[in-house]
Amino acid sequence: MSELRFTVDHEWLRVESDGQVTVGVTHFAQDALGDVVFVQLPELGSYSQGDEVAVLESVKAASSIAMPVDGEITAINPELEDNPERVNEAPLGEGWFFRMQLADSSVLDSLMDEAAYDRFLTATADA
Repeated sequence: MSELRFTVDHEWLRVESDGQVTVGVTHFAQDALGDVVFVQLPELGSYSQGDEVAVLESVKAASSIAMPVDGEITAINPELEDNPERVNEAPLGEGWFFRMQLADSSVLDSLMDEAAYDRFLTATADA
């Protein structure tokens, strides 16, 4: 998981070999949500950091997914439309939400690596 970057909103980002970035939610996020029963995926296009781009509904609650950084969504994971449970089964794999082209790749340096994210989870749990 060392190539992953994480946000405080429990999203992960992975740079692919073609330069695109794949985005999903972490194990922590999917576990907190419970069984995901519906995923509304974003439209392709440009978004700003913080824009609501997807919605997850679970047996516990509905949750919005925010755009983690500025960029253009270039692909969505159509598998989630018919199989939203993939978010629970493989959040770091088949449960990804979308792929994007970053507006500025240097923004990845400001996100947490795995060690920093683990410390963030520990600090949040202790608070």
